[in-house]
Amino acid sequence: MIIAIGSNLPADDGASPLQNCEWALRQVANLAGISGAVRSRWYSSAPWPPSAQPRYINGAMRAAWAGSPEQLLAALQRVELEAGRKRGVANAARTLDLDIIDMNGLVRSAPDPILPHPRAHLRAFVLAPLRDIAPSWIHPTLAKTVTKLLAPLDQTDLLPA
Repeated sequence: MIIAIGSNLPADDGASPLQNCEWALRQVANLAGISGAVRSRWYSSAPWPPSAQPRYINGAMRAAWAGSPEQLLAALQRVELEAGRKRGVANAARTLDLDIIDMNGLVRSAPDPILPHPRAHLRAFVLAPLRDIAPSWIHPTLAKTVTKLLAPLDQTDLLPA
């Protein structure tokens, strides 16, 4: 499985977005059913869609998962909640965002989580970290490598964190 990790707000305890991402990575790696966790480098990117929000810290994690997609989604949402994530307006700034990008090529349109993530292939801030941890990954429905998906996307604002 591949999980995208992002943050652009400090936590209630003052932890920076980078610290939020590092904390989340540890929490997810320690979930029962997770093994072999590997993480990408961290990147800094402008918010999408463009807004006056602070820049995001983005990364990705690859690991094996022994449960169902629904169980993983529920576990990730618990980690987000523990980090202070408040759901409301779509694309709002957040202390933590954990998205399931892929689960071993599984394709499904319902129920949640939809797999592969329906917008991952359009976002350099998802694909660049994904390439770090799975350079031979092929999109399950588009049949394109992560490198081919990333090539046409604007990466000028994607910086090392």
